[in-house]
Amino acid sequence: MKVDWKKIKIKDLAALVCRKLNEKDIDAVLVGGACVSIYTKNKYVSYDLDFVSHASLKNITEVLTELGFKRESTRHFVRDDCPYFIEFVAPPLSIGSERVEKEEKIKTRFGSITLLTPTDSVKDRLAAYYHWNDPQALEQAIMVAKAQKVKLSEIRKWSEKEGHKEKFDIFLKMLKA
Repeated sequence: MKVDWKKIKIKDLAALVCRKLNEKDIDAVLVGGACVSIYTKNKYVSYDLDFVSHASLKNITEVLTELGFKRESTRHFVRDDCPYFIEFVAPPLSIGSERVEKEEKIKTRFGSITLLTPTDSVKDRLAAYYHWNDPQALEQAIMVAKAQKVKLSEIRKWSEKEGHKEKFDIFLKMLKA
């Protein structure tokens, strides 16, 4: 399949990267803002794809090099004709102090994407809001919660464990507004 790197959609790039990694027996999970882009059908636009993988950076680099990406720094990959960059976040796959137990799979014409569930995507964005007071992350959490079915009781319980009940209440109030 021919790829137009300048016009590739974030969802297609995520699927292509997952497929190529899987072909080499490398598991990776998409996290961060790219999940928000996918779950909101690009109402929020991210230009980086963050993955978590236990594979060695050497093996990951080999796969991304085959796709034409260059390693720009330790975990950061770019391709001159692609508007997105790819980054590999250090494992484990967790949100705050909680390990992620399950992932979502989405099929595309380029293959399947393994990514955070919508509920975990909301928690991921709320973690940035809770720990770094990032108001944009709060907006992203609200966008995903409005666009997808999420488990608010699970998000509430996680928020309380993280010590941020007050900030969860702000999220909930803004979500219902």
